[in-house]
Amino acid sequence: MSTPEVQSPLVLEAVARRIFELRGQRVMIDEDLAILYGMPNKALLQAMKRNPAKFEDFVFQLFDEEWDSLRSQNVTSKHGKGGRRFAPYAFTEHGALMLSSVLNSERATEISRMIIRAFVWLRQTVPAYQELAAKMAELENAVGQHDEAIKTIVEALQELIVPPEPPRRKIGF
Repeated sequence: MSTPEVQSPLVLEAVARRIFELRGQRVMIDEDLAILYGMPNKALLQAMKRNPAKFEDFVFQLFDEEWDSLRSQNVTSKHGKGGRRFAPYAFTEHGALMLSSVLNSERATEISRMIIRAFVWLRQTVPAYQELAAKMAELENAVGQHDEAIKTIVEALQELIVPPEPPRRKIGF
């Protein structure tokens, strides 16, 4: 048995960019999976529909609002020339893995391993980024508090630097 091939971070990141958060789950859109598996989207969907029991809990079709949101984020075509006529299907991590068993090819197995690595990579890196973001927010808050203290000190120093006005001579008795 050969040693498992480790994917480069660039490849994992490229696949991870095709993973979205929808309905509280990380998913991949059918079109992106078709590109990765090197097949027409129509053929991928036919394979899924021929095996409904395998995908029943791992695939859902997007609502129009979700599709509109994704379309606006990714600047994809609407229903015009070359656009989709229906909302895409979203495959969870397990649904993407199930595709390799349905497609049953060497490429499908290779791609499914790459997809699983991308999901794992996201699970490992996103918490680290969230922790870093929290620390940055904490630092910004601390700096903001220090800015206020420094501003108060500078104002007090400016008052000390400005010479007091000379006393005015009183007129009269």
